[in-house]
Amino acid sequence: MTGPSNLLGAFLRARRDLVTPEQAGVPVLGVRRVPGLRREEVAMLAGISADYYLRLERGRDRSPSVQVLESLARVLHLDDTTRDHLLGLAGGVPAGKRCRRAPRSS
Repeated sequence: MTGPSNLLGAFLRARRDLVTPEQAGVPVLGVRRVPGLRREEVAMLAGISADYYLRLERGRDRSPSVQVLESLARVLHLDDTTRDHLLGLAGGVPAGKRCRRAPRSS
């Protein structure tokens, strides 16, 4: 399911295809059928299970934590703008846009 109803999954897949194993520090062993990182490699590097990453990419889990999204952004080499887009797709609030309390005046 990678249609318009699964924008997060489509984004993750597209970005995963752009990161080479060499860029991620993953040893290349044998023939690879995918141009970028495998799902299992992204999951391992992000510190999440391969099953959970698969659920995210397929749209079966649409509420990942900000910590998971930040880890994925790091693994996928996202810049600040693209990271904010990822957070927005998942319904998270980009770090720079979080509400901050105004300083108290004494």
